[in-house]
Amino acid sequence: MLSNPVFLSILLMSILCLLRCNVMLAILISAICAVLTSHIPLMDAIGYFINGNPQTGSVGMGGNLETALSYILLGVIASAVARTNLTAILVRSVAGFISDKKFIFIAMIAFISCLSQNLIPVHIAFIPILIPPLVKIMNSLKLDRRAIACALTFGLQTPYMAFPVGFGLIFMGIIQKEMSKNGMDVGISDIAGVMWMSAIPMVIGLVLAMLYYRKPRSYTQTKESIEAHFEEFKMQKREWGVLAGIIVCFIAQLVLSMVIQIDAGSMPFAALAGILTMLLLGGIPWGELDSIFDQGVHMLGYIAFLMLVAGGFGTIIKETGGVGELVSAVASLSGGKIGGAMLMIGIGLLVTMGIGSSFGTIPIIATIYCPLAAELGFSVAATIFIIGVAAGLGDAGSPASDSTLAPTAGLNIDGEHNHIWDTCVPTFIFFNIPLIIFGVIFAIIL
Repeated sequence: MLSNPVFLSILLMSILCLLRCNVMLAILISAICAVLTSHIPLMDAIGYFINGNPQTGSVGMGGNLETALSYILLGVIASAVARTNLTAILVRSVAGFISDKKFIFIAMIAFISCLSQNLIPVHIAFIPILIPPLVKIMNSLKLDRRAIACALTFGLQTPYMAFPVGFGLIFMGIIQKEMSKNGMDVGISDIAGVMWMSAIPMVIGLVLAMLYYRKPRSYTQTKESIEAHFEEFKMQKREWGVLAGIIVCFIAQLVLSMVIQIDAGSMPFAALAGILTMLLLGGIPWGELDSIFDQGVHMLGYIAFLMLVAGGFGTIIKETGGVGELVSAVASLSGGKIGGAMLMIGIGLLVTMGIGSSFGTIPIIATIYCPLAAELGFSVAATIFIIGVAAGLGDAGSPASDSTLAPTAGLNIDGEHNHIWDTCVPTFIFFNIPLIIFGVIFAIIL
């Protein structure tokens, strides 16, 4: 195993990421490592990485073009929303309901965070608007901000893992594409019919976090926490136009993916329909079109390119010929289904913790997990669940993940919230541990 190019490249990538090397650079260096430790000529490897290999059916970076386009178009929608007062109006309208009781406060934060992934796909853009004005209320309630960090991470992660809408449709689309490339043909409905169970350990983790951090915690009042406040805004033409575009995007996703059952291209088409609706109804002014697209690419473009590079890395891993060898070695070491499930989920945790992107983890692990799961006797449903959970694991708790970086940025406006100990460690404990336990149990049952 120590000479296997797949094992060496993934180990190198994980180490580089954990040492805070740039993720894209770490993947490229690891791809070179896989090439140099295998039989692939260097010049052929470049072609495989970009264009794939028609003889083996691999597609390289091009296999994730649809996902990359989806990210960029959703980034444009997020940019359009961020330029309006729509989020502030939503927050202001519910602020009165979340300022009395601690548990209601935390639950509402989690609910609003969930909306950012599925219904209103703004990703993390809502946090700088929502959280800073609420810090004053948190301090008055003596609320432990670690519970709020868990609530935000819960909302940023659970919806895309469990529901095929918005970023969830992208996540499940990647699983569907990568499993199909590795010999398991599944549909979005098959994936959604299994992955909803991933919400169970996440909900349990959130409840446990709320109970554990229920004790009062005092924070030092600072100028930033005292002066942060909500502004009064009203729905104008621009806000109504953006809201209409969001609704069109949401309905188009549901109709295409669930009613008509068109998986390929449904997310980019739905996002484009939403953007055109915003443009026609004044949600996106014609004069700001270029700057909104630029901002959208800036928000999610890096993740889009990361997906392309991850797809190329997955192709290189497959072309080394070391996958079958590694599968046989791991299968012999796993000691059966329970050991195999724990091993695969654990590897996924390591990779995602390093990369900081569950979406980017799927093309890397699916190449190994599909044949390994078949070798160990797992059903297709169990394989779907293992890949989905293994990819999602580590998104909570990773210092490099948006799911932890964004909550810290919002909660630390007064310097009273530590990224590692107040966000990463709590979210790791309350979400990753339940996901591992339930992931293994459900993988055996399915």
